[in-house]
Amino acid sequence: MPTRKDVLAAAERIAAEVQQTPLIESEVDGVRVWLKCECLQTGGAFKLRGAANRLLQLSEAERARGVVAFSSGNHARGVAIAARRLGMKAIIVMPADAPEVKVDGTRREGAEIVLYDRRRESREEIAARIANETGATVVPSFDDPAIVAGQGTAGLEIVEQLGRSPSRIVIPCGGGGLASGIALAVPDAQIVIVEPEGWDDMARSLERGEIVSVPSDAPNTMCDALQTPRVSPITFGILSERNAEALSVNDGEAADAMRFAWERHGLVVEPGGAVALAALTSGKLPAQPDTVVVLSGGNVDPALHARIVGSRD
Repeated sequence: MPTRKDVLAAAERIAAEVQQTPLIESEVDGVRVWLKCECLQTGGAFKLRGAANRLLQLSEAERARGVVAFSSGNHARGVAIAARRLGMKAIIVMPADAPEVKVDGTRREGAEIVLYDRRRESREEIAARIANETGATVVPSFDDPAIVAGQGTAGLEIVEQLGRSPSRIVIPCGGGGLASGIALAVPDAQIVIVEPEGWDDMARSLERGEIVSVPSDAPNTMCDALQTPRVSPITFGILSERNAEALSVNDGEAADAMRFAWERHGLVVEPGGAVALAALTSGKLPAQPDTVVVLSGGNVDPALHARIVGSRD
């Protein structure tokens, strides 16, 4: 299990590889809150933090054999960027229904793309087969101590930028890598995770005290970045230990939050990246002072974003 010391070490290791993203002031229901803008990170999401931390720890022999990862887009691009900078080959297993902007963005970074059917095929099995055939190192999106530690550096930045630990941090959750990393980095803050409705397996796992998977008939959601079928013992263990609060929002509420970010701050936030903000703007999580809300990604199809921010339905 990763520790806060691992997060501190990751911050030193990746300092030259990632940006310190802005922490900006906002207001929800008359209450001042703070937005951590990981949508402005290199690659458009927080994922470069964990990817860089993991790849920088590979041996020369491992780097020569390359890496393979599976992702709907943001981790894919983060791994592709980190691999390109280190002169490594990257193969990324992506769902066939991943947003084109994410597939194209990953391919532009030099990665090889392998598409699969997320409803009928296992991305883990495909990645394992590729690794067995090529000798590449598998780089999971959240089920890895180095990935979690890297993501946690966003939490260290929050504390540095505020000059103290906030009382509460609200975080989008798919596999839980970002939320668990921040939970390690900021041990004094209340942690609230937010998932899409029907894909709230972390919430149900925390409630039952054991890991449960997303059901096979889970509804479609535009929050593609958070469609993780099963969380990991690492992320579940950390969030369980921290007594994290969990809730979910629907696509309409995520769209409202995207519109809020655009109209109030000119920020482009993807649906999955907006769910934490949606928890507040929908009223499902009452706004309270000294709250930090993480906007985890901004890789959204421009046409979809234009429709959402231009709509009042």
